[in-house]
Amino acid sequence: MLQDVQDTPVVDRRSRILDAAERCFVRSGFHRTTMQDVAAEAGMSPGNLYRYFPSKDAIVIGLTERDRSDVAKDFATFDSGDDFMTAFMKLGRKHFEEEPRDKAIMCLEIWAESARNPSFASVCAEFEQFVVARLTEVLAEAQARGEIAAEVDPAAVARLISTLADGLFVRRAIAPGFDAAREVPNVINLIGAMLSGAVPLNCAPPAQGASS
Repeated sequence: MLQDVQDTPVVDRRSRILDAAERCFVRSGFHRTTMQDVAAEAGMSPGNLYRYFPSKDAIVIGLTERDRSDVAKDFATFDSGDDFMTAFMKLGRKHFEEEPRDKAIMCLEIWAESARNPSFASVCAEFEQFVVARLTEVLAEAQARGEIAAEVDPAAVARLISTLADGLFVRRAIAPGFDAAREVPNVINLIGAMLSGAVPLNCAPPAQGASS
């Protein structure tokens, strides 16, 4: 039964659609999911769905924008008064233990499509740049407080943290034996070693035009 409610706030209706689309994409994959599937999952008519999102691409961009907003809020964890590693561990547990595994599967769907779809690739690149930039800022602030070795390059560590996080998302999505309680602390320990200066990094920026 369709449940279109015209007096529901627009933000709530968009959120309902995004939640429905995420469930559909995780269950059936991006290409097998139709706009009609999303409408049915959201409990609204296809015509009403198209008022908010004209295509599946637009829905995915909406999902990415919402995730970016959520990640921006996550960075407030570093303002809690905890030292960097304590706050970072909290974020690791949130994203790799507490959040539903479906989130990791959804990331893989978007990343896979970004290899073929330029608009997805652009959105993913902007998202990564945002995360790395904010991480760099937070790491620099921790360095100024004396929590990170003076010789460590915050930007280099931020890039590597992003790479390690991507790997954890992939493993959580596809590895049946993924054990976040074991693997996340190991990654955190490795990052701690980098921040202490015990693990040297190549701080040179990537060569222009080099493949990622």
